[in-house]
Amino acid sequence: MSGTSEGPTPAADLDRSAVTDSHQTTYHRVFATAPLAMAVVAPDGLVVSANTALGEVLGTDPDTLPGRVAADLVDLASDARSWHAYREVLRGRQARLRCTRRLKHPEGHSVWVQITVAPLTSEEPGVLMSVADISARRELQARLRHLQMHDPVTRLPNRTLFFERLTAALEAESYEQSGTGRIGLCYLDLDGFKAVNDTLGHRFGDRLLAAVAERLTLVADETGYARAATPLVARLGGDEFALLVEDSTGTEQLADLAESALKALEEPFDLAGQRLSLTASIGVVERHAAGTTATGLMQAADTTLYWAKADGKARWTLFDPERNAHRMTRQALSSTLRPAIDRGEFALEYQPLVGMEDGRLSGVEALIRWNHPQFGTLTPNRFIGLAEEDGSIVQLGRWALATACRQARRWQLDHPGEPPIFVSVNVAVRQVWDSDLVADVAEILAETGLAPHLLQLELTESAVMGSAGRPLQALQALSDMGVRIAIDDFGTGYSNLAYLSRLPVSVLKLDGSFVRGFQYEGDKKAIAPNPADEVIVEAMIQLAHRLGLTVTAECVETSAQAVRLRRIGCDTGQGWLYSRPVSPDRISELLGEQTYAVGNP
Repeated sequence: MSGTSEGPTPAADLDRSAVTDSHQTTYHRVFATAPLAMAVVAPDGLVVSANTALGEVLGTDPDTLPGRVAADLVDLASDARSWHAYREVLRGRQARLRCTRRLKHPEGHSVWVQITVAPLTSEEPGVLMSVADISARRELQARLRHLQMHDPVTRLPNRTLFFERLTAALEAESYEQSGTGRIGLCYLDLDGFKAVNDTLGHRFGDRLLAAVAERLTLVADETGYARAATPLVARLGGDEFALLVEDSTGTEQLADLAESALKALEEPFDLAGQRLSLTASIGVVERHAAGTTATGLMQAADTTLYWAKADGKARWTLFDPERNAHRMTRQALSSTLRPAIDRGEFALEYQPLVGMEDGRLSGVEALIRWNHPQFGTLTPNRFIGLAEEDGSIVQLGRWALATACRQARRWQLDHPGEPPIFVSVNVAVRQVWDSDLVADVAEILAETGLAPHLLQLELTESAVMGSAGRPLQALQALSDMGVRIAIDDFGTGYSNLAYLSRLPVSVLKLDGSFVRGFQYEGDKKAIAPNPADEVIVEAMIQLAHRLGLTVTAECVETSAQAVRLRRIGCDTGQGWLYSRPVSPDRISELLGEQTYAVGNP
């Protein structure tokens, strides 16, 4: 049969159409009954269809959802970033969006959901929006975070949460827009808590910590009442607690908080049949939040807490920048002391020791100075204590001894026609214990050629009195060698003159506090006289002479003092009346004078 004509639809096409309809019906059933909440959204953002699960999540009839704005149903427009990404997915410019939202259910509770938006297919317009209820997961995460961020003993925020809050409070956006722009911290440590654990056990200690936490929380609540925010109370570890005050109003607020905390802890604790009294020490810091770091604030608080402990405990102490600067300087000096000796940053000055009878220069005291590259010239009171603590006093003392002996020998050689003067060098107790002082002195005297009787070693009264064992043996050996031993600052410590008869001591140096109390004859500007000091000094001089000792008076500042000291028999004077500590060259000039020029610096 020729030609073609349109006939009935082939059977294969009918079968294919039937299969497609069947598949679509199946897909619709799966979509409608799927446990995952879903909605098909048109390119214009309106819901085309929604399944039953979505209606349950949103708390509404799914049949009312078609035609609604999909973004409004799940609050996508509340976040600019998510809103932009959502529109890009609708336009086919982005493959997928995933975000989390907290939705308000009509029944009043909140529902956390995870929203995923993705294109249907490349041929079909629109997107598929799925909404997964993750409330249970979020609740579990919240519980785990609470356990991670809170102390199990006191149930207070722990160190991790405290630093999280502190760091957030110091971010610029948290205080620039509102608030005072200040921050305060009370850093608290219980006094003697270790003894509680050791005697009553850790279980009792934990109960005590929990009770302390309750009282501190009550203090914070009462302090925060009628204020914008309640201070955060946290346990930082052990027996350390912190009270963080955001938007503080000044040091007075923090001082009141610290005082309230101390008073709250003063009331005895009744725990498990035990009645226990407790005290605490608190370091208080309050400052502008701008420019402050969490580390810097905690360092200041830790330092201030240390001050409170050192000042006697059971108190609060406010951070003092000047005191902290001194502490930082002390640390800087301590860390550079040993290298400074090797770098030759130390020098000696010499203060004349003048005979009271003839006015002649009989000796000098060597006084060490540190020419610090950052802090300038430092006197011994700034660094000798540090040197004794870290042991560098041994090295420094040996250098001072060798330098002074070498200089004394040089003066002797340069002025052969003058009676040689002795040099007096201070010796720390640690030099006697931690080094072989006798061997060092013998070696230095042999090296420099200085006669032993021209060297005087000064030790403090508290160091010499009661000496036994090695120190006493060393002093005796030095005395047998011919070296003179002097007790410095005599009269402020033991003052046991009877004991002196058993010590190899030849000189007493009276502490300057006695000389300052002398009656200043003819001096209208003098301070009120203290006759008792004159009686005491005269008695000490007489007893010292009976024991075969000579006496040197320190801090002689006026001629009236010198006259009085000479009358009561003092042998040697030292002080600004004669000279301040000077360079070796100035001592050389003074050696040529017949008598010492009183008052000549």
